[in-house]
Amino acid sequence: MTDVLSDEARLAAEIDRLKAAFPKTRELYREVCALLFFRFGQTPTANRLYQLVKRGSMGTPAAVLGEFWAELREKSRVRIEHPDLPADLGAAAGELVATLWTRATASAQAELDALRAEVEGERTAAEQRVAAARDELGRTETALEQRTTALLAAQVEVRELEKAQAEGHAARQAMEADIVRLKNEAIARDRELEKVRASFSRDLEKLRESAAQSGERLRATEKRALLEIDRERSAAARLQKELDEANRRADRRDADHRRAIETLQAQLGDARHQAGVLQGRLDAVQATNVTLQEELAALRQADVRHAGPGRPGRAKGAPAGTTAARPAPTRPARPAGAARAASAPASKTAVRRKRGRTDDR
Repeated sequence: MTDVLSDEARLAAEIDRLKAAFPKTRELYREVCALLFFRFGQTPTANRLYQLVKRGSMGTPAAVLGEFWAELREKSRVRIEHPDLPADLGAAAGELVATLWTRATASAQAELDALRAEVEGERTAAEQRVAAARDELGRTETALEQRTTALLAAQVEVRELEKAQAEGHAARQAMEADIVRLKNEAIARDRELEKVRASFSRDLEKLRESAAQSGERLRATEKRALLEIDRERSAAARLQKELDEANRRADRRDADHRRAIETLQAQLGDARHQAGVLQGRLDAVQATNVTLQEELAALRQADVRHAGPGRPGRAKGAPAGTTAARPAPTRPARPAGAARAASAPASKTAVRRKRGRTDDR
């Protein structure tokens, strides 16, 4: 009885595997036919196939079974081919080999039947032993009932443990969601820092090109050099404001991330490591900013050095874009009031020109 159940279980498992491997119905029926006939020694029938597979209509297993028997007969037919062998003699030799194969199969089947009879006798003895074991089982059931109470108490504890485990699992999922959120924020922050760094690089390159052009124009004419210097100073001030604003945004974001990391640092060791990596990148960006400021300062000093020998008397409080009054030996000296009245429109005109250039940029 146990062997029969074991064969049925193995057959069901093999059919489940074939269902997964062969999604097409006809191929699945053909593989089940081969499984029953060759692996389990059972003669496949249409009803048996349909009970095992339960796919398609009743005509499908019958058609596949007919194709299986035809293919099996074709493969079991023995053909002996030789260039000098007559066709009828070859067919007779094939029939002889087939007869020998049939008799060998019958002999093997007889031995298999004898083996099955022996197994049946052993099964009968095993059933007797099972009966004795059942008596022993009746005696052990009493002890089992005594342990049932302890088992119920253990089950209650197991339920409590499962509940605690479920709560811990929910907490772990919440922590994982927080970790994913922090990682996404870190990635967004890295992208923002990369954009800022690229913007700084482009502005610095533009500033260098403008400085080179300013140097060339300075050697050409003093007036154009002064105008270019004023324009570069305005651009440098604008870049400095943008740099300060980017630093403030980075500082605010860094403070927010630091507060979030301090809140979850007891539970999120991996997030702490990520925050350290982000801090290192921020330090690198700040170092890059310092380098940019140093380069801007160097450019300013270079501009001052270029402008210093030619304009020693320029006032600090003069508006951007204005120039110091040059001595005019051919003109008579004007009164102080007239000089101030003449310089005011010139200053306003220079300021308007500078604003117009800034709007063009």
